[in-house]
Amino acid sequence: MFEFHTDKARYFNMQYKVTKEYVIPFLEDNIDLNQPMNVLEIGCAEAGVLKAFLERGHNCTGIELNDSRVKLAAQFFEKEVKENKIRFLSRNIYDIDPEKDLADKFDLIILKDVIEHIHDQNRFMQVLKTFLKPNGKVFFGFPPWQMPFGGHQQICQNKYLSKLPYFHLLPKPLYRGILKLGKESEGCIEDLIEIKDTGISIERFERILKDRRYTTLKKELFLFNPIYEYKFNLKPKKQLAAVKGIPIVRNYLSTCAYYLVTPE
Repeated sequence: MFEFHTDKARYFNMQYKVTKEYVIPFLEDNIDLNQPMNVLEIGCAEAGVLKAFLERGHNCTGIELNDSRVKLAAQFFEKEVKENKIRFLSRNIYDIDPEKDLADKFDLIILKDVIEHIHDQNRFMQVLKTFLKPNGKVFFGFPPWQMPFGGHQQICQNKYLSKLPYFHLLPKPLYRGILKLGKESEGCIEDLIEIKDTGISIERFERILKDRRYTTLKKELFLFNPIYEYKFNLKPKKQLAAVKGIPIVRNYLSTCAYYLVTPE
């Protein structure tokens, strides 16, 4: 396992830096981030992403299922929580009524490395609309399923499996068998199998956008994910135009996709 997956403070800082240096510039073509907004991050973990928006003067809310990560986020933002600049909820998104539980809706919703973990993504995309203000927008950043580490196998304890690309694409019984041979814990195996069930390709993501009537305002595919700069000291690189134009193939060769969308 790469150590930054267990070092929460370092991971928080990575998320903050990649948001400040890459996500926010991506958004600024379509959103005036100099005007205060209500920003929601779904699956916020320790909320490193939201730190970059707080610095720009926005009101922030983070929703996260893992209660221990919410508690850690509250520690990182102790002063801001007291000043009511940011708030956190440890709740399932489907159990939240934005008007009753949050008292307001949002100008911008962020899902960074989250959509690939959500079951029934088609339903989720419809529910997401209930959290948006009129003309609200949603940012998605995710690893396409067929990319070398789209199965999140980098979380494996076995150092060889954690660096083995594409083997998450094997049939489920064979994939599970290899993980067992590698002496991965049952918890880790079940997490990886779940990701195999929920991982999303570029094509399927775009079909869901069309089915749920979202308009894509901007998209970018990356050969090298921007966060690799902070994980591996590898400079981000946008995907080649020739590759971007080839459906299916681009999934295997793109390590990250950024989308900004809005309901029609």
